[in-house]
Amino acid sequence: MRRTLFTALILLLAFSGLTAQEKWSTEKAEQWYAKHDWISGANFIPSTAINQLEMWQEDTFDPETIDRELGYAEGIGFNTMRVYLHSLAYKADKEGFKARMDKYLEIANSHGISTIFVIFDDVWDANPKIGKQRAPKPGTHNSGWMQDPGYPASKDEANFDELGVYVKDIIKTFANDDRILLWDLYNEPGNNNKRNESLPLLKKVFAWAREAGPSQPISAGLWAWDLKDLNAFQALNSDIITYHDYEGPKWHKRVIELLQSHGRPMICTEYMARTRDSRFSNILPMLKKENIGAINWGLVNGKTNTIYAWDTPIKNGEPIEWFHDVFRKDGTPYRQDEADLIKKLNEEQ
Repeated sequence: MRRTLFTALILLLAFSGLTAQEKWSTEKAEQWYAKHDWISGANFIPSTAINQLEMWQEDTFDPETIDRELGYAEGIGFNTMRVYLHSLAYKADKEGFKARMDKYLEIANSHGISTIFVIFDDVWDANPKIGKQRAPKPGTHNSGWMQDPGYPASKDEANFDELGVYVKDIIKTFANDDRILLWDLYNEPGNNNKRNESLPLLKKVFAWAREAGPSQPISAGLWAWDLKDLNAFQALNSDIITYHDYEGPKWHKRVIELLQSHGRPMICTEYMARTRDSRFSNILPMLKKENIGAINWGLVNGKTNTIYAWDTPIKNGEPIEWFHDVFRKDGTPYRQDEADLIKKLNEEQ
């Protein structure tokens, strides 16, 4: 299996000499990256939200919790949060949704935190619905997370025009907002066995984003090395190389070395799964040494239940070892040694 994945990475790099129209030049990407301190942070959803809809809908938008929990992040020196949007929340209340985005950015900025917004997502439940969201399943990882746009919109091109209005409106509204670090256009395209089914929408979202003309870079993270068509398109059209890796340091290092061949700044937008040996102690110093941005999964233990591992529910109590997340709801670190390491590395600029 590993040999197959490694071969797929090599094949991906064979395309790296090509250029995509309107893509940032390498020089522009490097100049942009050099303006920022080392990018360090987490994927963020407030502990009171089970999914993106509960985070962004008016009735459950929770600025008080967002403010408190981003304060925890500020306390250990995190400067960036990766935050998922949802097109259904926009569809239900366009101006209200954008106002809540602005409020979130105001809160994050008050803590010295920039934001990576994620537009689409192929992970977990493919049938999102607006309105009251279901309760979490005890001990089950991300039991309420929703794909965006999910089915049928993601595969029915008759829906694409409406999605294009959403993408262009959101990006144009915040196109020159320096509180936004980067637009992550599509999380893990092809996941949930969609594979190349997601390629048409992936191509469209890049085209819509380019049309909107943001001052910020755009990207879509590489995550599964056997999806060669998706990977090639993502790598060739991203201004900054972003990627996910939940493996131990030896494999992660090999991925870094191969992706560095693109000659562009890099951000790891998902890592840290303790029981898979992807830890702050063995991954974060490596990313810092390589000057690669580091965005782990999870900040505060909450309704997403991401302290539990993928596909291994636990009926009662905490797992022996947390899978993701840094803090308990009261702001106490799960492991003080991890919090100390994060803070130390973030202070070493």
